[in-house]
Amino acid sequence: MIKRILIIIGFLPMLLKAQEVGSIQVLFDSLKTHPQTLTGELNMEKALAGKKIATGMLYPTIDLFGAYNYATSPSGMLPIAPNELLAMVKDPSVAQPFSENILRAGASISMPIFAKSIYTMAAKAKTMYKSAAQKSYIDLLKDEAMIVSLNANLKYMNGMIKALEKKKQSIEKTKEIIEIKVNNQRAPKSALLKINDALNQIDLAKSSIQLKKSEAVSLIQSLTGVYITADIAMQQTGTYTDSGLVALDPLRYKIEAERLNARAEKEKLWPMLVAQGNYNHSMADAYNNDMGVNKDFATINVVLKVPIFRKAQYSKIKMANLEVQTLQNDLAQKELELTAQAKQLQINLQILDNQVELYKQSVKDKEGLLKIAKVAFDNNRMPIEDYLKYEDDLLMEQSKFYKTEAQKWQTLMKLAVIYGNNIENLVK
Repeated sequence: MIKRILIIIGFLPMLLKAQEVGSIQVLFDSLKTHPQTLTGELNMEKALAGKKIATGMLYPTIDLFGAYNYATSPSGMLPIAPNELLAMVKDPSVAQPFSENILRAGASISMPIFAKSIYTMAAKAKTMYKSAAQKSYIDLLKDEAMIVSLNANLKYMNGMIKALEKKKQSIEKTKEIIEIKVNNQRAPKSALLKINDALNQIDLAKSSIQLKKSEAVSLIQSLTGVYITADIAMQQTGTYTDSGLVALDPLRYKIEAERLNARAEKEKLWPMLVAQGNYNHSMADAYNNDMGVNKDFATINVVLKVPIFRKAQYSKIKMANLEVQTLQNDLAQKELELTAQAKQLQINLQILDNQVELYKQSVKDKEGLLKIAKVAFDNNRMPIEDYLKYEDDLLMEQSKFYKTEAQKWQTLMKLAVIYGNNIENLVK
C-alpha cells in the first residue's frame, strides 16, 4: 500500500501539469522557455558579441609595461639632443642618462585611424546576428509545427482507439447472440471462435496504438517539458500566406555575411593608418658619477602601413570567395527543393480538404451499412464473415478519416514553416 502511494506521489506533478494544458498555446509558451529554444537566443548573443569584438578594434589599445634592461656597455635611457649632451660632458657633476642597468616603466597606446577592413568585419558581424535571429525564429516555427503535428497524431490515434472500442462493443453484443445460437445448435462453434478472434485483434490493435501514443507524448515532453495524457483540442484560425521562402532567410543572411568577410579579407591589403603613443619612465645610476637618474620620455607617431606582399592573405581571400560560392550553390539547390515541395504541399492541402469531407460522409454511409448487416446477420441472412467485413470496413473508413485530418494539419504546418508564417495565428 505504501509503495502504491509513493508511486502516485511520484506521478502527481506530471498529472497535475497535464491537467493544466487546456489549449495548444500552453505548449507553445512552454516551448519558448525550454533549453532547446534558448539555444537560439544564445547563438544570437554570440553573434552580437562578434559584432562588439569587431567594433572594439576601433577603440584605443592601452598597455602598461615594466622592464629591466642590462647592457654590457652604458646605454641611453632616452634620446638626448647634441647640445644638451655637450653641456653634460663638460660638467662631470651632472649625471648623464646612460647606464648598464636600467629600470623602465610606462604605457603604450595604439589606435587605428583608418582601417577599412574593421568596418566591414563589423558589418559582417551585424549580418550574422540577423542570420542567427532568423534561424532562431525558423527553429521555433519548426518546433511549434512539430507540436501541432504530434498533437494531430494523438488525436488520430485517440480517435482510432474510440473507434476500436465502439467496434468491440458492437461485436460483443453480436457475440451474446452467437453464444445463444451455438448453445441452441443454431450456429456452428466456429462462429464463436471467429468472434473471439475478432475481439482479440481489436485488443492487439489498441495495444499497438498505445505504444505509438507513448512515443508521441514523449516527443512533446522532450520539446516542451510538459507531460500530457490526452490530445489537446485544436482549431484552425487561419491559413498559410505565400510570403516567399522565408525558411531560407538564415542562409541568405549568412551568404551576405560571407560576402562581407571576403571583402574584409581583400581590404586587409589596403593601406592602414595607425596612431601610436608611448610613455617611458626610466630609472638608473649614471655611468659617469653613479648618481640616480629619473627621466620621462614620450612619443606620438602616426604610421602608414602599406602591405606589399602577404602570401597567406591571398589564400584567405580565395578561401572566403569559395565559401561564398559554396553557400550560393546550397541556396540555389534548396530554393529548387523548397519551391517544388511547397507547390506539392499546396496541391496536397486542397486534396486533403476535399478528402476530409468525403471520408466524413463515407463513415456515415458505412455506419448505416453496418446496421443493415447486423440485422441481416441476426436473421441468418448473412454469414459471420460478411458481417465482420462490414465491421472492418467501418473501422478502415474511420481510420482514413482520422489519418487524413492529421495529414491536413501536418501539411498546413509544413507550408507555414516554409513561408515563415506565425503558427500561433493559424491554430488555437
